[in-house]
Amino acid sequence: MENRLHGPLHDVAEEAGYADPPERAGFFTDTSVCIGCKACEVACKEWNDVPDDGFALTGMSYDNTGSLGASTWRHVAFVEQTKAHEVDDGAGSSRWLMASDVCKHCTHAACLDVCPTGALFRTEFATVVVQQDVCNGCAYCVSACPYGVIDRREGDGRAWKCTMCYDRIGDGMEPACAKACPTDSIQYGPLDELRERAKARLDDLHDQGVAEARLYGEDENDGVGGDGAFFLLLDEPEVYGLPPDPVVTTRDLPAMWKWAGGAAAALAGCVAVSFLGRR
Repeated sequence: MENRLHGPLHDVAEEAGYADPPERAGFFTDTSVCIGCKACEVACKEWNDVPDDGFALTGMSYDNTGSLGASTWRHVAFVEQTKAHEVDDGAGSSRWLMASDVCKHCTHAACLDVCPTGALFRTEFATVVVQQDVCNGCAYCVSACPYGVIDRREGDGRAWKCTMCYDRIGDGMEPACAKACPTDSIQYGPLDELRERAKARLDDLHDQGVAEARLYGEDENDGVGGDGAFFLLLDEPEVYGLPPDPVVTTRDLPAMWKWAGGAAAALAGCVAVSFLGRR
């Protein structure tokens, strides 16, 4: 099976100088086997020299990081659910939903569209990386990201996010988070292969009676053209703090510029007519 880049991403890779781009790399996070150990968070910080988050307790269960940010490139969410049984004593059952969130490395990445300095670039693996030595801290990418992933670091001002360990995968190594995951909840590899593996896992869970299991971010026809990091979830995306229907925020920019150009031309025409009428 041919897994090399195709379509728009192949064109981007060629324009960037990659005559024979490699397979598109990605993450598949199977939340059904996540145990919330946070080994991924620790490994990410250690390898990428990401600073601490301030060691502040959020008071929200065991989640002491809260969300992705400039100093949290992997975030393990802890969702505690209690469901009441249909009995008179009102007893219920509880379960934990745990999921390691990360930058989605979108196919249609709005952060790339709005960056004025070229600090954000698409790698030969189709991942999206920020170059801190080029970033001017304008934060356009922060507001453009439909997932709220990118953030500026306090005292620094520049934007930071997951690089999918670009320095590791270029040498044929796994990203630090996937390497450290003890249950293989985080899997790294060619994106097409991961999608096939995810669908097989989903079918297996459905056969086991886990009807609520679903894939998130794997659809190439969604609002961002599919994610380079996608998930198997056991509940609605909103439960995990994920948008249910993400759309690239720059989708309507071409039409907006077209209408703006038309309006400017019409205004210029009116000015010209008015000037000629006076003469």
